[in-house]
Formats: sequence, structure tokens, C-alpha cells
Amino acid sequence: MDKTDLVIPLTQYKPRFFGGPCAIENLEHCLRMAELGQQLAEDLGFEYVFKSCFDKDCRSSINSFHGIGIDEGIEILNKVKHRLGVSIVTDVSWADAASIAAEVVDFIQVPAYLCRQTHLLRAIGQTGLPVHLKKGQFIDPLNLRKSVEKLKTFGAAEVTATDRGTFFGYNELINDFRAWYELIGYADRIGFDLTHSIQLPTGDGVISGGKRYQIPHLARAAGAIGYDTVFAEFHDDPSNAKSDAGTVIDTKFLKTVLMNFKIARDSFLELADQGQLGMEVHTQANNHKAKRIKD
Repeated sequence: MDKTDLVIPLTQYKPRFFGGPCAIENLEHCLRMAELGQQLAEDLGFEYVFKSCFDKDCRSSINSFHGIGIDEGIEILNKVKHRLGVSIVTDVSWADAASIAAEVVDFIQVPAYLCRQTHLLRAIGQTGLPVHLKKGQFIDPLNLRKSVEKLKTFGAAEVTATDRGTFFGYNELINDFRAWYELIGYADRIGFDLTHSIQLPTGDGVISGGKRYQIPHLARAAGAIGYDTVFAEFHDDPSNAKSDAGTVIDTKFLKTVLMNFKIARDSFLELADQGQLGMEVHTQANNHKAKRIKD
């Protein structure tokens, strides 16, 4: 069967935006960033989930900022959640942290480097929370299916599988937008990571750099191909951000980036409704078990 004859289930979710500063710096900064993200999401028609992390376990250098720690970090995230009424997602990098984070957060994020670690996926799945699973830079999108299966087997309520680029030689990532076609076959939702996709891993020698000018172009492409979730880290003073200073979006450009994604995705859905995607399409609202029909 030719791929143009395949029936692709399309999710009609309100688009979701995972976003915030890469690392928790302090309560005041988190509140300021979360309030900004919340307002932009409301204005543009996104479901918003505030993202920031208490532990950055994959920093390149021992001298880099590794986070404020789980105790203070969870306390800050809890205050942000209750003061602003926003949902929260945070990274969990070791198994024992999963149950602690689950007392406060609404989603748990699996770092890309750890996407296959069974002991970690078991602990996260057993919380019963929805999971944001980053695709490792070292695997193809079809192989991420096994990690989704692990999380679901262990009890995860929902899994969003997110592409964040694939290694292309040393210190370079590329995005293959055909990944959408594979991810939609087994994940509940499918996401695209705008700010890590443009990363140059340890490209600055000690820390990771990035090609920030590419972000708006990737936002349009991700929306046009059909992703229903977008991930982006942002900061009001990028050059002084304590983590990922070379890739975070300056807040003054965040609205434009999100608009690029949203307009492109709306066009995609309009074409789908008109049957003009060049393939047979089955649209399912609130479809939590999207399955690709196989040959």
C-alpha cells in the first residue's frame, strides 16, 4: 500500500505549550515567567504548562549550574502552581525523585538522554501522571515506541512524545519532520521541541551553543506538519540565564514564535478538514489512542 493511502488519525486537541526557564533560578523569576507564559497561551489559544527544573543532571561541565536542588525546587514549583493556577511539568533524572515531584507537578518530563532507562521510566510511570517523553538524539522516532510502551505498562496516564532533533555528526542536530508520521502512530500526543532542536551540544567548548535564529522557521514547520504540542524554554535575560543561555527564547520574541506555530497548525487542520492533505485522513477529537493503520 502506498503511504498516501494510509489513514492518519489527527488529534484536534487545543495545542499545548510546555514552556518556561530551563532551570529554576528563584521564586520571583519563576512567577514572572509563568505569568507571562500563561497570559500568552490564553491570548493565542494554547493550553499552558509551566516548565522549569530543579536539577540539571546532564550539564556538560562540572562548573555549570546544576540546579537549586529538589527540596527548594519543589517548594518553588508548588508556590507557582497555587498562586497562578497553572499546570506544572519538571524533569526527573533519577528514580527516587519521581514520587517526590509527583506530589506537586501535573506532568513529569523524561530527559532525552534518559529516554530508554527502564528503572527511571518505571518510577515515573508508577506515579500515574501524564508524561512528557523527549526523544533521545541517538534513536530514530520509531524506536521511541518501546519507551512509550514501558511508561504505559507501568501506569502513565498519557504520553506526549516529543522530537528534539537527532545527532548529525559531532555537535550538530537536525530535525527530520517525517518523525511526525511515526510518532503519531503510538503516542497520545506529539510534540516538537523548538529550543533544544537548535542546540549545538557542547558547541562552545564547555557549554552548549545554539542557532536561535532558526526557531521561528522550525515553529512554522512543526505547526504545518501537524504537531499538537510545542515545547520552548524562554527567559527575560537570555545572556544571563543560568542554563541553556545559548538557546532560550528572549521573552520579547515569544509571542511571535507561538503565533508562527499556531497559524501554521490552524492551516494544517483546515486542509485536513477539506481533505486536501494528499492522503486519506480520519479526524478524531480527543483521541487518546491514535493508531496508524499499517500496510
